[in-house]
Amino acid sequence: MLGHFGFSYLGLIFLLLLFIPNILWVGKQPQGYTAQNENKFLLILERMGEALTTICALIFKDFNFHGWSWQLIGALALMIMYELWWIRYFQSERKLSDFYSSFLGIPLAGATLPVISFFLLSIYGRVIWLTAAVIILGIGHIGIHIQHSRELRTSN
Repeated sequence: MLGHFGFSYLGLIFLLLLFIPNILWVGKQPQGYTAQNENKFLLILERMGEALTTICALIFKDFNFHGWSWQLIGALALMIMYELWWIRYFQSERKLSDFYSSFLGIPLAGATLPVISFFLLSIYGRVIWLTAAVIILGIGHIGIHIQHSRELRTSN
């Protein structure tokens, strides 16, 4: 439950699937995007969660493949959906509404899909530290996306 130290190649793969589109996004941000009014508490939680999730995903070998389970299949499926969401975003007009869109009925897919994916990965590896990190990340990251989405709805 606490985890066994060692490099996780599966954790690295999940992180690459997370980071590569985000790096591309830096040059293709939505029109009118600003992070100026973000809730500072949520931003602190998001940054802490990002750092802790990254570290945990890499340093526990429990995430390496040890058989198929619904948790691993679910985590992979959600990460594939996340990549498909990004493809749709990059092919769109890149408006704020595109960035805060749902995907296959999942609201705020750019925030929720990776968080749930890493949560399922934490269950697959049975590492409570990643579970805690993902909860912190989810509160901050999804919370900020909810804030932006509400601002977008009230401005339209």
